[in-house]
Amino acid sequence: MTKSTKLGGTFTLHGTSTSLYRMGYGAMQLAGPEVWGPPRDVDGAIAVLQEAIAAGVNHIDTSDYYGPHVTNQIIKKALHPYPAGLFIVTKVGARRGEDKSWLHALSRKELVDGVHDNLRNLGVDALDVVNLRVGGMMAPSEGSIEEPLTLLAELKRQGLVRHAGLSNVTPRQLQEGQRITEIVSVQNFYNLAHRNDDAFVDALAKQGIAYVPFFPLGGFTPLQSSELDRVAASVEATPMQVALAWLLQRSPNILTIPGTSSVNHLRDNLGAAALELPPDAIAALNAIAETVRAASQSTQ
Repeated sequence: MTKSTKLGGTFTLHGTSTSLYRMGYGAMQLAGPEVWGPPRDVDGAIAVLQEAIAAGVNHIDTSDYYGPHVTNQIIKKALHPYPAGLFIVTKVGARRGEDKSWLHALSRKELVDGVHDNLRNLGVDALDVVNLRVGGMMAPSEGSIEEPLTLLAELKRQGLVRHAGLSNVTPRQLQEGQRITEIVSVQNFYNLAHRNDDAFVDALAKQGIAYVPFFPLGGFTPLQSSELDRVAASVEATPMQVALAWLLQRSPNILTIPGTSSVNHLRDNLGAAALELPPDAIAALNAIAETVRAASQSTQ
């Protein structure tokens, strides 16, 4: 079944008048292999961004440590001067090692440098949203975020950052963060097979805070499930379209940012917003996470 709501409808960021289409675009894959260096086809990467904007996407997720620097430079080359209404969300709190590793970058200097790198490479005077990235590679870890977030709030008061978000955090860290500055979004690992944040998603929805799943299609390990394939066949869609449609139907505060370096895959992803999953399909998809959880426990 299809629906006519454009790009999954809109969500207004908490405490703002900014409404974003719930189907956005994640720019990480615009860099080269392993998110390092330039892509093989820069013109192709530019075409993907321009196609996304032409389709109505007004929410792009990026970071200057993608590449590093490469992804933001491609965004600037493709879209600057930026169309009215485009919201670019970026991240600080990590950096890339010379061995292509992903390292924490939460010192005062690293955070200030990270914000200025984003400003320079995107070609803007202020960043729409900056997510403070903490925790591990895929999962949060408890601990105070007061020091780095206080600095981000300082940069916000200086006018370099318009809004603050958090990435890879726990509910307790969100509560700590909200005592420091207003938080408009949380970006954590979540998809139909990995649902540790179910209660968190619902709590954020009650507060009107956006929840933006990273790796909505599995990330470095793409989602694979015979049940997902079966549901996809039953609704005449691809498995990835079904996975995205499930997220959009999971909660109205979920904003999706699937990434790709292919115009055709981009079109497929955006097409998921028109897919209305029936109740029996939702029930079958909900069972996937239980299967994954049980399999994980049996190997421990």
